[in-house]
Amino acid sequence: MHTPEFLKNRLVFKQDMYFVILFSGLIVLMLFSSADLMAQGNLMIFPRRLVFEGQKRSQTLNLANTGTDTSRYNISIVQYRMKENGEFEEITQPGPEENFADKYIRFFPRSVVLAPDEAQVVKIQLTKTNQMSPGEYRSHIYFRAVPAERPLGEKEVLKDTTSISIKLIPVFGITVPVIIRVCESTTRVSISDVSFEIVNGTMPIIKMAFNRTGNMSVYGDIAIDHISPQGKVTRVSFIQGMAVYTPNPIRRLKVDLDKSPDINYSSGKLHIIYSSQSDTKPEKLAEADLFLH
Repeated sequence: MHTPEFLKNRLVFKQDMYFVILFSGLIVLMLFSSADLMAQGNLMIFPRRLVFEGQKRSQTLNLANTGTDTSRYNISIVQYRMKENGEFEEITQPGPEENFADKYIRFFPRSVVLAPDEAQVVKIQLTKTNQMSPGEYRSHIYFRAVPAERPLGEKEVLKDTTSISIKLIPVFGITVPVIIRVCESTTRVSISDVSFEIVNGTMPIIKMAFNRTGNMSVYGDIAIDHISPQGKVTRVSFIQGMAVYTPNPIRRLKVDLDKSPDINYSSGKLHIIYSSQSDTKPEKLAEADLFLH
């Protein structure tokens, strides 16, 4: 079964969009924004992260193939550690104050084959929760594209036997963090080390550090406004989904700002707000001001 015709058009990641999920013979139409979506190659996944807390014991990831060819994806679990600059490194053993979630989750199916415009769900369930100590546990579900195999009997045509050719086949992968939280959060976050500069004479950027304390990771959106001496407020940057994962106490960030000539970065101030994502009223996690002169 295929989704409606509109999914055949390229979905624009920066706009609100519709996504059709086919499951158990039912079609459920959902509206969500780019903050909820993750895409790599022709695979689109919603939501972009899973958090288990309270009484929640089961969740689903919705997959869709927006390409023109049938694709196969193997699903596994990997462990990542976040660096101070936000990059990830793969690890196999947890460090101090790190807890992996893989022993406490199960998921199915373990692989999916999606025809063009086809969608499917992957179900994730908690298990052995009675064995968990208080704290936060995190692992990442990894969707790895499997390159298409050459049909049996099909031979590769060699155009020039005197030369050496190399064919690179890109393999796409995408990960989704799965977080389990046991006990109440004591986490706090603050913003420090804020500085401003013009790079190469044209690009305004702002640097800052997010300081995390407590037992949980933090995740939210960053809004940066320029406020002129006359009080005019102009949104100069907005970042969706910035995380500081445990056990990291700090994450450093560099953000490009709007370089419109109508914004005078030599006066006024930059106001930074870090807020949790919410469908109703986002909670302000931290804020800071940088006065320009």
